[in-house]
Amino acid sequence: MGTVVDDAASVEFHAFFERHYAELSRLAHLLTGESDAADDLAADALLALWNRWDRVRAADHPAAYARGVVANLARTRIRSAVRERRRIALFWSQREEKTENPDIAGVVDVQEALRRLPFRKRACVVLRHAFDLSEKDTALALGVSVGTVKSQTSKGMAELQRLLGSQGVPQRVHAAIAHGGETGGRNR
Repeated sequence: MGTVVDDAASVEFHAFFERHYAELSRLAHLLTGESDAADDLAADALLALWNRWDRVRAADHPAAYARGVVANLARTRIRSAVRERRRIALFWSQREEKTENPDIAGVVDVQEALRRLPFRKRACVVLRHAFDLSEKDTALALGVSVGTVKSQTSKGMAELQRLLGSQGVPQRVHAAIAHGGETGGRNR
């Protein structure tokens, strides 16, 4: 049950929303260059403003405060996109292009076994053994700790050894990923 003060704040915020939403969305679009993300960023900013509405309404320039929130959210989104691009570039920069005389049946077996692993284990195994990334680089690429990479890689390799037999699993994983595209791989 709302009080008169809560109802007044709600009406005031609703008027603020109606007055400034389009402007904040346009600002988000201009800052990020992403029309799809602009409405989401404006909505996220307005939600943050609502959560601090007492502070916002007391500000000298509430609209300027709102623009600052949108700018901060846009900066965070851009930084996140840059980090993601770096992870992807790191991932693909380590990839070898060709291996001679691949064992197609072996590649298919490894790919099927990899598909049976949960995503994080699969990602750790592939990055560590197929792309020869360090534990630190794998952790950076996946956004997890080095300890998580160690445990997930160990558990993933144990599961692969159970599924494939213990004979040269790291080398088989490396060979399978190097030729993933040549088998018509569905592992994307």
